[in-house]
Amino acid sequence: MMSKKNPRSQMGNIISPIHRGHPHPPGRAKSPDVGDSAPIPSPKPFAFTSDLPPKFSLSPRQYDFCSQALKALKERIQMPNRISQEFERLQANRVKSSGKMKSCSVALANTNMIKNRYDNVIPFDENRVVLNSCGDYCTTAQGYINASFVSASPDEGVSRFIATQGPLPHTYEDFWAMVLQYHCPVIVMLTRLVDNYMPMVKCGDYFQAEDGPREFGNICIKTKWIKTTDNSLVLRLLEVNYKGAVQPPTSVLHIFYPDWPDHGVPTDTVAVREIFRRMYQVPPSLGPIVVHCSAGIGRTGTYCTIHSTIQRILAGDMSALDMVSTVATFRSQRIGMVQTEKQYHFCYDAIIDELQNLISEANSGDSTTRREAEALMMGQGRRGL
Repeated sequence: MMSKKNPRSQMGNIISPIHRGHPHPPGRAKSPDVGDSAPIPSPKPFAFTSDLPPKFSLSPRQYDFCSQALKALKERIQMPNRISQEFERLQANRVKSSGKMKSCSVALANTNMIKNRYDNVIPFDENRVVLNSCGDYCTTAQGYINASFVSASPDEGVSRFIATQGPLPHTYEDFWAMVLQYHCPVIVMLTRLVDNYMPMVKCGDYFQAEDGPREFGNICIKTKWIKTTDNSLVLRLLEVNYKGAVQPPTSVLHIFYPDWPDHGVPTDTVAVREIFRRMYQVPPSLGPIVVHCSAGIGRTGTYCTIHSTIQRILAGDMSALDMVSTVATFRSQRIGMVQTEKQYHFCYDAIIDELQNLISEANSGDSTTRREAEALMMGQGRRGL
């Protein structure tokens, strides 16, 4: 049962970090040096659009990477009980309560407990997001927000994430301060405001501003455009800024996927893969992607695993095929990432579906890519003889 101050929901088991099989385990993602340090320089703005994302144009090497990965993952899921056994390995390594007390001291401080949606889903001190200023302006809060920096790879070309809970009404300003401070270009929201099946509040309404600008303390947001896609994604381009600021507002793409059930998985992988495709063109150098559901671990961890794995395969990092290591790395950075076996299996489904789609698009498009990839693989085979 999930510990809670209000009867909101339940959660699965809480896991400890393991790093089996990963040649370069990044460990817990470090929090950038903040506080008295100079502000993070603003990156160049990115032009977001509501248009359909363009089709991928795979290079011959990327075609080869996708083909190898698809073959390996398909073979794995055909083995009886293989995926269940992998998840059991993850579940067997859980954070003990005593360890959590030592590792999450800031989150458990009396000043900050009210900022946690769930008492036992809290960030580690080592890689928590630290705000330069908090809405409560209390020094004992130590810039606290229930959010964690997470990444599956130290490669600068791979997306970094901020995994966080669904904001509470009294943390709206902190949430937007985090987005501004760390120049987060995209927010992925994977929960409804209220659970459809049980009358439980899962997330506060921190983002809807269609009727005019909304103010949260010293921060103002307004909606530039809104669009619902064929896959039920609700896209919003938001402009965010401090009240009275001289500098131009920050553009943030908000992607809301309301059809992913709590503790469960969607009926298919199409919408989740559309989210990935819409974000693939966003340079990782812009800033971390904010991903949240309600607690910020189940659906959040599942999406981060899917996104990171596909991205790393396209970059030629075949260590991404070790899903146990990827999830274990994320769990070492935020407690309980990928909560259920269904969610873990869904990671495989979404990655396999996207790899198949990428290869199919390449086959139906530029045949030169396929021929060059085949020649590349034949050359590698001859060298291996």
